[in-house]
Amino acid sequence: MQSRLPPWLNPRNRSLARGNLFVWLSLIFAILLSRFPHTRPSLFIALPLFSAIAGTADTVRCLQKRWSFYHGGVLLCLYGDLMALSLILFLLIYPYTHTLSSLN
Repeated sequence: MQSRLPPWLNPRNRSLARGNLFVWLSLIFAILLSRFPHTRPSLFIALPLFSAIAGTADTVRCLQKRWSFYHGGVLLCLYGDLMALSLILFLLIYPYTHTLSSLN
C-alpha cells in the first residue's frame, strides 16, 4: 500500500520549500505561544524549536558539492533559518532570564 504524497511532502526527497516552510511556520507558532510582546515562561516553545531544527536540517540536505547559484540560494535560506532559530531561542530563554534578574 503506497501513499500518494506530493513529491515535496515526501521526506525521502530533498525539498527546499519543505524545510523553509517548517522553519517559518515554527517561528510563527513560537511567537504565538510566547504571546509576544507580553512574553511569559513556557517550555512548550521547545516544540517549535525542534521543528525548526528539523527544517534547517532538511534545508542543509539541499546543498550541493560544487558551488552554483542554487548553492548560494540555499546558503541564503540557511542564514534565514539561523535567524529564525535564534529568534525562537530568544523567545524561549528571555522570560527565564528576566525572572532570574528580578530575584536579585
